[in-house]
Amino acid sequence: MYTMIQAGSMGVPFTSTLGYAGTDILERRPNDFKIIENPFDSQERTVVAKAMNPDVAIFHGLKGDRLGNVLVQKHGEELLLAQASRRVIVTVEEIVNSVDFEDSDGWFIPAIHVSAVVHASLGAHPTGVPGLYDADEDRINEYVKASGTDESFNKYLNRYVFEVGSHQQYLELVGLRPELEAVAR
Repeated sequence: MYTMIQAGSMGVPFTSTLGYAGTDILERRPNDFKIIENPFDSQERTVVAKAMNPDVAIFHGLKGDRLGNVLVQKHGEELLLAQASRRVIVTVEEIVNSVDFEDSDGWFIPAIHVSAVVHASLGAHPTGVPGLYDADEDRINEYVKASGTDESFNKYLNRYVFEVGSHQQYLELVGLRPELEAVAR
């Protein structure tokens, strides 16, 4: 999928990738991957991946400002995803006056790629944010176990997503109180 997002971020209809050659993904996803003749060497064939341009991308960042600039963790694909997507919503640990594009704590995504910034402390939960809070292993294990069947996964989604009215209610449901939220910053 990275290759598909990469193509989408570049504005090209597809990109070449050798990573899927010889796998069954070509048979299972014929609308996304094709084998074509290499345009530079007619003796070779190559796998191409169709560009992906999501309607909406939602991800979590470290901080954002009111102009829409955000700082995300290093070593992620959020910038490519933001460039490929039609609309981008970023939840952030904190809203600041101005995100510095030279901030060494993360990677800068300019406002031109962001539709909305939403303050959501502990918004990466149950995963963690290095330097701010650790992953909640118990909740991640619960998620993995629930994903075993459609029935158990639907129960999980109802409990933690659909039946929760707000981010604050979610934090209370998983035992994270506002005073813990302040410590986690």
